[in-house]
Amino acid sequence: MSKISLEINGKKVEREIPDSTLLSDFLRDHLHLTGTHVGCDTSQCGACVVHVNGKSLKSCTALAVDLNGSKVTTIEGLASNGKMHPMQEAFKKHHGLQCGFCTPGMVMSAVDLLKNNKNPSDEEIRKGLEGNICRCTGYHNIVAAVKEAAKNM
Repeated sequence: MSKISLEINGKKVEREIPDSTLLSDFLRDHLHLTGTHVGCDTSQCGACVVHVNGKSLKSCTALAVDLNGSKVTTIEGLASNGKMHPMQEAFKKHHGLQCGFCTPGMVMSAVDLLKNNKNPSDEEIRKGLEGNICRCTGYHNIVAAVKEAAKNM
């Protein structure tokens, strides 16, 4: 067991947890932040992406104790003052989701992509999101949503 201290969505959280606790499990099971989805447990699908210290991380393969002292933002932490993040608005407007399972990780990865590339091409968006799998949409609407968000962020 280890005691960890993290800043989760702007709030300090301290817990004692087993050393083997994955960040995704910590978020979902200990903090009840269920927006972070676990689809594969092998870092293949990207449904579990969160931001750690401002960078995308697949939380299903990261140990929470290894991130002690870090700042973590989940999909729940993107909205501000009751208003959706521009990326969330764009996904809604362009229907960049169907079943919604991949959406939290896709949104988090897309936000990180736009931090590094303010005006990506369709090809750059597809390459930037290649670590996220969507089995429903065919990606066309996701690309359109990211392009829209790029204009509004």
